[in-house]
Amino acid sequence: MQIVFHSRNANLAEDFRGIAQEKLESLERFGVRLDEMKVEIKHEVNPHHGKNSHSVVLTTHGSGPFMRAEGEAFNDLAAFDKAVEAIELQIRKIHEREKDVARETLRQKSVNE
Repeated sequence: MQIVFHSRNANLAEDFRGIAQEKLESLERFGVRLDEMKVEIKHEVNPHHGKNSHSVVLTTHGSGPFMRAEGEAFNDLAAFDKAVEAIELQIRKIHEREKDVARETLRQKSVNE
């Protein structure tokens, strides 16, 4: 999975990219195809926004399903965690839908044999 970072009005911490790559690469464990993940970080300068001055938007692109998740918090990493949590729920839902589950009961198996 290719990860693209884009920031607006924000200075990213030195370790942000490494932490973000680790968390996003861990989403591959579900087996849902994700070609590219775009991470957009925005910082609102307006003091009216207060605790939600940082926002992170995660968007998937490519041959897999299109997903988008947002997170807002007091710093970039907390907003990123909220966005990852939201997109993980979407990926988990897709993974569960794609599972091949045989819904036969024991009675149906014994009658068919």
